[in-house]
Amino acid sequence: MKMKRGKRYQEALKCLEPGKVYSLQEAIATLKKYPKPKFDETVEISFKLGVNPEAPGQMVRGTVGLPHGSGKKVRVIVFAKGEVARLAELAGADAVGAEELIAKVEQGWADFDVAVAHPELMRELAKLGRVLGPKGLMPNPKTGTVTPDVAKAVKELKAGRLEFKTDKQAGIHVGVGKISFDEESLIANARAVIDAVTAARPAAAKGIYLESVALATTMGPGVELDAGPWREQA
Repeated sequence: MKMKRGKRYQEALKCLEPGKVYSLQEAIATLKKYPKPKFDETVEISFKLGVNPEAPGQMVRGTVGLPHGSGKKVRVIVFAKGEVARLAELAGADAVGAEELIAKVEQGWADFDVAVAHPELMRELAKLGRVLGPKGLMPNPKTGTVTPDVAKAVKELKAGRLEFKTDKQAGIHVGVGKISFDEESLIANARAVIDAVTAARPAAAKGIYLESVALATTMGPGVELDAGPWREQA
């Protein structure tokens, strides 16, 4: 059954040229022309990658710092003790603790977006794997959320550091800011994400890596990007 689109979506479609692939600058300018809803929409970049996420060595994941932030308040909790915990609090962590915080999360509390942990607590955190793992919230050294310098991690996450990871369909979806951001900020954020995903190409990936890249607002149609310049780097 074909999904019926609303009037605003139909109006946004009129801003697109059928069959055209856009430069990053053109795509952002086009999104800015879309009719606006009553809330500040997120601008999301989506990738279709030429990898098999279930094959050994082909999972794509990493982190990227958005130069101009995400426009979203990120709630960060930290599992740490003593002086490390104090520094995490000073850095702006929303909740800090060790055994008591682990117990609280184990009992179902999940009022946070990212969890960071000091390495000394990873043994105790193992019990949270079944709680945080399915939600993608388990601290992981590969994404910089298990680190001795938890204060630095908190500051970076609050400033707009994001994690990306391929889904089962070899797709990646990352918010690059709000439509209220100026064009230059959205372009810089999107370019940072594209560069990070390009640099994360696994050695086992063969053929075309960036099969397609598109930008879209929360309620609007996608704008296909010309991925040619980044394909040459991949």
